[in-house]
Amino acid sequence: MTRKRTTRTPGTSKRTQLDKLSIVTLAVVMIVAIAGVLYAVTGTDPFGLVGKGSEILEEIGAPTATPTPKPPWWQVYFTDPLNSNDPENLAGTIPERLIEYIYDAEETIHIASFEFNLDPVAEALIAAHERGVEVQWITDDEYGLDADWEEGHGQFEMLKDADIEVRDDGRGALMHNKFWIFDGQTVWTGSTNITVNGVYRNNNNVLVIDSPEVAAIYEREFDELWAGEFGPTSPSTVEDQSVTIDGTPIQILFAAEDEVMDRLIPLVGEAASSIHFMAFAFTHDGLANAMLARAKVGVDVQGIFETRASDTEYSELSMMHCAGLSVRQDGNPRTFHHKVIIIDKRTVVTGSFNFSDNANDSNDENVVIITNKKIAAEYLREFERRWAEGEEPGPDDVSCN
Repeated sequence: MTRKRTTRTPGTSKRTQLDKLSIVTLAVVMIVAIAGVLYAVTGTDPFGLVGKGSEILEEIGAPTATPTPKPPWWQVYFTDPLNSNDPENLAGTIPERLIEYIYDAEETIHIASFEFNLDPVAEALIAAHERGVEVQWITDDEYGLDADWEEGHGQFEMLKDADIEVRDDGRGALMHNKFWIFDGQTVWTGSTNITVNGVYRNNNNVLVIDSPEVAAIYEREFDELWAGEFGPTSPSTVEDQSVTIDGTPIQILFAAEDEVMDRLIPLVGEAASSIHFMAFAFTHDGLANAMLARAKVGVDVQGIFETRASDTEYSELSMMHCAGLSVRQDGNPRTFHHKVIIIDKRTVVTGSFNFSDNANDSNDENVVIITNKKIAAEYLREFERRWAEGEEPGPDDVSCN
């Protein structure tokens, strides 16, 4: 078989055109440079070219350097149990994002995270350790190291076999944090446990903040946990846990030492137009009453409760529903695990902190309060997606006697 030969008319190939353009571009650059030298020496611009190099190159079609857009200093991710629920497929999932941060780490990865059972993340951490990155993990005893012997687990043992140190809290209350610090520069936090359920089956969120100032706040807390300081008796540095990045105020809170509810309740009490919340566990009377008080003066209050967690006498679902607030139970057959409040479409509260007395008084938790309309818009879109899946509680769910 004879292959048909394709011929081109001389002078019309892309390579030829680029060669000619390169010669012209070089000539223009040289002329502009000469004009610049003359201007610097004599103070005159005989050709009228000084400061016009970019314009001339653009006119002749030459490529010009354009600044690379600076990526935002924050990122928000949400799980998608309907569409991304295959643990064998990392594409587009939260574990894929997390592994990218692990592979980019050069010096340290410090982790305070409640549960763990994902092999690909364990393997990425081991690879980071082997290339010289310091990896340290503090977890819960019951749900962390003790659970490592359960079926489907064993990832902490993988880390320890690779000489990565893992510690637990060794106490009855929970080490319920979910934060990772990369190179003292980037913080990953939110509601997401790094487990099969957490990332493939449950509704969760992740907030990533690229800021050495924010990272330093989390590093200080990590150091306390690593040294064995847990719960309400651990030292509070709450007055040094606020920063502003590009006009965005950020406050970091740690339970139990920072008395989180004493700060969340006044924040909710300042809501002027709207409060949206997504809650796995909402049993705190003071926070619920603050929302009800705002609703009575015209603030739009809407909330989504995790269905199973709200079917208890302690849940605030019945009180809110019977008071006429617009609340729903979630539509995920697994677990609705968010711990989010969005105030006036500007301020987002997120982290590991459930709206309960245990979270406030006993556990180790972290909370981010961040005022940024773009970030709030991301969380509001997630709220609307989950709101559409939810249902209003019926007579079998609540009693308004």
